[in-house]
Amino acid sequence: MSENATPPVDDDSTPDNAPGLEESIRQVGAAGRQTLDSASHTLRSLRRLASADIALARSAFGRALAWSGVAIVFGASAWLLMAATLIAFLQYIGLSLFVALLITTVTSLAITGYAVWRVSYFFHHTGMHATRRQLSRLGLFDEPGTEDPDADVKIPEKETP
Repeated sequence: MSENATPPVDDDSTPDNAPGLEESIRQVGAAGRQTLDSASHTLRSLRRLASADIALARSAFGRALAWSGVAIVFGASAWLLMAATLIAFLQYIGLSLFVALLITTVTSLAITGYAVWRVSYFFHHTGMHATRRQLSRLGLFDEPGTEDPDADVKIPEKETP
């Protein structure tokens, strides 16, 4: 069958069986109300889900923060004890106190620099760049840019008495 061919006509759809205009309007209105009810139920369920998810995240964040504090305290004390042990060992093998402290300090600074580099890398991912791009495509929460025709419009400031 070619693209321009007319579709076959069903024998059951005769004009005598078609509903009247008023009945068609009622059916369309009923379908619209059902669609609106379905959308409202969907949004209500989504709101409940988001609310429960936010409550769970808030609780988990508090607990994670508390355990992070415990990990930081014990990690720092373990590093201090390890550094003291390293200094004692370096002195035992014949290095001066100055050199032993210098080696430990340089090691600490190198690890700190690596940690700062990794933190900055991971904080870059918190910018939600993909979500911002999608919202900008939808025209939501769009920040004015050079291609925006209204970017140069100045908003008048409120005059405070």
